[in-house]
Amino acid sequence: MKSKIIQGLNQVQGKYDAFFIDLWGVVHNGIKLYPGAIQVLENLKKLNKRFVLMSNAPRPAENVKKFLKQLKINKNLIDNVFTSGEAALISLKKNSYGKNFFHIGPQRDISLFVKFKNNRTALDKADFILCTGFFENHEKSLIYYKKLLQRYTKIKMICTNPDLVVYRGNNQEYCAGKIAEIFESIGGNVIYYGKPYREIYDFCMKKKETILVIGDNIKTDIKGANNMKLDSLLITNGIHNKDFLNLPLKSYDKVLKKYKTKTNYYQKVLKW
Repeated sequence: MKSKIIQGLNQVQGKYDAFFIDLWGVVHNGIKLYPGAIQVLENLKKLNKRFVLMSNAPRPAENVKKFLKQLKINKNLIDNVFTSGEAALISLKKNSYGKNFFHIGPQRDISLFVKFKNNRTALDKADFILCTGFFENHEKSLIYYKKLLQRYTKIKMICTNPDLVVYRGNNQEYCAGKIAEIFESIGGNVIYYGKPYREIYDFCMKKKETILVIGDNIKTDIKGANNMKLDSLLITNGIHNKDFLNLPLKSYDKVLKKYKTKTNYYQKVLKW
């Protein structure tokens, strides 16, 4: 399959019934909305095309909706938001990995388990580790987490955001996936919720729909589309912008080949 560079989504939207659109890096950068992407959502809405704003945010979908409203998005564009945190929450309700957990992550992520807050415990008493991100006072030190977890590799880690890094504006920040990567490197077992893993797609898919996955992360968005055998559009000005900087168009597919993935289309930024 040879990938195509498209100027606007209107060139190919007629082939698809539904669109799974990544948020961070495609619709916003953590600080502001991208006007071109908002125009895409508005046009899909006018055409009665179904779209899901699918995020690896380690928080319930309602919290992500609140954040999007703070960025001044029109509320009629966020009817259908689904997060990795929401998928993980379903398993927490079922006590799928035990009852008591040790939480690794910032205070703001407590919204994920507010109904289970009494099950939060010390690491040496936990049935499993719930990882939503980095502690506020240890946001840079990877060695801290290696030392913290090296005696606890016999219990499972639940990772609610498989992303390794994200850009907030121009600043790179680590995500929960980085801690999960460290845990696996010392022999730990990780259960991932979110892209590119199947569960998050199963929650969002409807039968007999043709779906286009749109995202900026090759390892999660595009890999996930490949895993589900769905068409995809890679936004090149997102998390992998340095890979595509000053690269001739004919070499784009070589970048994806390094990650053992493929895509149908490329756009620099999402626009109609």
